[in-house]
Amino acid sequence: MRRGMKRLVPHATVVAAAAALVAVAFAVPALAGGAQVTRGDLAAFADGPGLGYSDVTGRVQMVRTGDGKTIASVQVAGLTPGATYGSHVHNQSCADGNAGGHYSFGHRVVGGAGPGNSEIWLGPFTANAAGHANGKATVGESAGVTAVSVVIHGPGGQKIACADLS
Repeated sequence: MRRGMKRLVPHATVVAAAAALVAVAFAVPALAGGAQVTRGDLAAFADGPGLGYSDVTGRVQMVRTGDGKTIASVQVAGLTPGATYGSHVHNQSCADGNAGGHYSFGHRVVGGAGPGNSEIWLGPFTANAAGHANGKATVGESAGVTAVSVVIHGPGGQKIACADLS
C-alpha cells in the first residue's frame, strides 16, 4: 500500500502543476485584453439654461478596449425636437474652462473626425420628437489620459452640457 502511495504523489503533483499552468495560460490573455470603462452623467453648462437647455440630462460612456480602440457613446434627453447637435470628447473637465477644447490624438486615426480625422465625435445627431438623441463613435486607437469629458454642443455650436468621465 505504501508503495502505491509513492506513485500517486508524483502523479498528483504533475496533475496539479499542469492545472495551474492551464489556469495561468487562460488568465493572462484575459487580463491583457481587459477594457477600461469610464462613465459620466450629463449636466447643463452655466450658459445652457439661458440658451433653453436647463433640462438636459443623460449618460456618457467611453470604453478603451483591450485591442486598442476607443468606443464612446452618449444618450441625452431635454433637447429641442428635430434639432441637430454636435458632441465631442474634450481635453479638460467640465468645470475647467468649460471643458477646454476637443481631445485630439495629434494624428489621423481610423474612425476619427474633425481636423485631420484626429478627434472623437459622437455626433452630429438629431433629437427625436421627445427631445432624446443618441450618439456613438468608434476609433482605432485608445484615447489618452487627457480624454476626460464629453460635451454636447447646441445647433449654433455653443457648449450646452457636459459629462466628466471617471
